[in-house]
Amino acid sequence: MTLDNRIKAFISLGRFLKQFAVDGKKDEANSLNALFYNDMEELIKTVHVHNQWFTEENVRNAFGALAYSLEETPLLDWISVYIKDIKTEKEPKRVAVIMAGNIPMVGFHDMLCVLLSGNKFAGKLSSDDKLLLPFVAKILKQIEPEFSNLIEFTEDQLKNMDAVIATGSNNSARYFEYYFGKYPNIIRKNRNSVAVLTGAETTDELKLLGDDVFQYFGLGCRNVSKLFVPKGYAFDTFYESIFDFQNVVNNNKYANNYDYNKTVYLMSSNPTLLDNNFLLLKEDVSYSSPIGVLFYEFYDDIKELNKKLETEKEQLQCIVSNSIEIKNALPFGKAQCPSLNDYADGVDTMKFLIGI
Repeated sequence: MTLDNRIKAFISLGRFLKQFAVDGKKDEANSLNALFYNDMEELIKTVHVHNQWFTEENVRNAFGALAYSLEETPLLDWISVYIKDIKTEKEPKRVAVIMAGNIPMVGFHDMLCVLLSGNKFAGKLSSDDKLLLPFVAKILKQIEPEFSNLIEFTEDQLKNMDAVIATGSNNSARYFEYYFGKYPNIIRKNRNSVAVLTGAETTDELKLLGDDVFQYFGLGCRNVSKLFVPKGYAFDTFYESIFDFQNVVNNNKYANNYDYNKTVYLMSSNPTLLDNNFLLLKEDVSYSSPIGVLFYEFYDDIKELNKKLETEKEQLQCIVSNSIEIKNALPFGKAQCPSLNDYADGVDTMKFLIGI
């Protein structure tokens, strides 16, 4: 199978998935609909039974983001950097991919990279996300039958691999390094995302920040889990701006986390705790906040803060801010809109795969 055929297959997949985005519309001319449209709609609406975090809205958001990435222009722009190094005739390597299950379809990007780099994908699914990606892979195999010998999923122990990509926590990373250290590998650890506010943000910008905080219930490494705010910052406007996200507490799993953390903090008589009945704000130097909680920390000098964030960049996935003082900051509302070259942990997955 040529690289051109692989690329065309993913573009076709993107056109199919676009129909299932939040604002998607059914394309009556799509030839895949007869086989897969109704089943995909049913899966999107029922997958929350298996995982309550995977609401219909969140799954549609994930499919919409994937569909955009698989449009011809962004896909070709991304892959063009690697085309001269991808050898179509080489013997494919079997790449074991151990996937997380924190947000819907989080393992898709690794599958895309493995297949476009000319290798075989052996996916070990998270128990939290074991339905969506296999179904999407089934569609991909229908589009391009030669993928049938290049994609497999297993719940058993991984064997006979040539390389490993594993995503997990800092604790699981130690196990991954022990078991897979002898193979070429990418082993990902905990990362968090932050926002830097100056106090000059508009209500519209802060509402967009609400997307960065609440999308996927804050479970992704790209979700903002902490705010840096200038000393003396008043949170009234922030709370007013995110009020439209109040329905997040109607999800039982989110509400249980919110209630539990609120109880723990109140029992400890935490004087820095702020509450609007669906999000707790707690002053804390840590980056990783629990579900239902957003940490905050005051700063005196934004230039010094930028130096701090540069020093600690290994702990950060992305930074959201409108300040020109913050290096490589994303606009508000864009934390969960990564480009294809926004690699997890900053490690170029395609470069790694081409080189094994």
